[in-house]
Amino acid sequence: MNILVLNCGSSSVKFQLINTDQHLIELNTDKRLAYGVIERIGGPALVNFSVVNADGSSRSHREAIPLRDHSAAIEKIVQWIISQEANIPGISSYADIAAVGHRVVHGGEELTSSMMITDSVIKQIEDCIDLAPLHNPQNLKGIYAIKKVFGGTAKQVAVFDTAFHHTLPDYAYLYAIPYQFYRRHKIRRYGFHGVSHRYVQYRYRTLVGLERESVNVISIHLGNGCSVCAIKGGRSMDTSMGMTPLEGLVMGTRSGDIDPAIIEHLSHKEGYSQAEVQSVLNKQSGLLGISGLTNDMRELIAEAVENDDRRAKLAIEVFAYRIKKYIGSYLAAMNGASAIIFTGGIGENSDYVRGKIANGLEWLGLHVDFDRNAATIRGKEGKISQDGSRLDSWVIPTNEELMIARDTFRCVMGLELPR
Repeated sequence: MNILVLNCGSSSVKFQLINTDQHLIELNTDKRLAYGVIERIGGPALVNFSVVNADGSSRSHREAIPLRDHSAAIEKIVQWIISQEANIPGISSYADIAAVGHRVVHGGEELTSSMMITDSVIKQIEDCIDLAPLHNPQNLKGIYAIKKVFGGTAKQVAVFDTAFHHTLPDYAYLYAIPYQFYRRHKIRRYGFHGVSHRYVQYRYRTLVGLERESVNVISIHLGNGCSVCAIKGGRSMDTSMGMTPLEGLVMGTRSGDIDPAIIEHLSHKEGYSQAEVQSVLNKQSGLLGISGLTNDMRELIAEAVENDDRRAKLAIEVFAYRIKKYIGSYLAAMNGASAIIFTGGIGENSDYVRGKIANGLEWLGLHVDFDRNAATIRGKEGKISQDGSRLDSWVIPTNEELMIARDTFRCVMGLELPR
């Protein structure tokens, strides 16, 4: 089954085309056929598509063309996929794309597993817009666009970022505010990056040969957005992001945890509206806010190491320190774990940052192997701790699109989803 996986942002669409079925899933040999992104939708859009050749190499297509909206962008993606230029074996018409899987950020309390998209499900996703005003409307654009492009006949599946965290106990997801606000408005911690954390626990247990119930790990997703997840018995029991992705770790441009009184204080001192304060916390804070330079960790490391920039070094120290605090608290909450796993763009590629985080955790039994850590970058997977460490550390590149494609296949075929 050829599955088109879509991840829609406010002015972008990322996609992958994945061929999968039950046999390929069991053998972990699903095939990525094509991938790409369209950026700057609504103006002169930038198109960057690639086809994966049989030998694993890829050939690319790039252009800049005006695309007015997400429907036009998705139509461009589908037309290219079925074109002679792409020349993807077995795909020459719309009918060769069996289903479309969408990453949907927020499913609230009701949408707790991947599911076929119906009018009722669309209504429930719309109902969650208040909880994710920056994300769910964009995800819905992709769903509406597929209905338009395929004439309403396409099978569509929603895979929710919050779903993996629906196993959080109430004492972990409730805020210590009047309980009536939870009952009335569903104000609680939901957690995000769930598809990534779910993939990491799946891949870890595959690598080390464990049953899901035996997986006790801390998954650390570090990219422009960052989160930590305590996974006990293969299930999420706590996670750093909250009702929105703003809570938790220091991120590229997000502040992470702050004293709530800062919001009113900033509003009073700077004359900001509430919306302006939220914009500062979401778009001007984090690594960018502390360094005053950039939200790109690679650039910060270069400034810190090569130019001895004080604020670049400070941003990295704050970033690593916050992660260490969460590791310690989650190890206490879990009564210990077998491994700490790094994923996401920074987690997968920065041995420097991983070393900063692990430094000083030897008393917990984590002993990082310098050579393994330095060698495990650029998409490589493997253990970076020393043999015999009481607490292991792994790098596992995430693959959210694969999880979305597999869930889409299972939903379309009416198969049971993994717990």
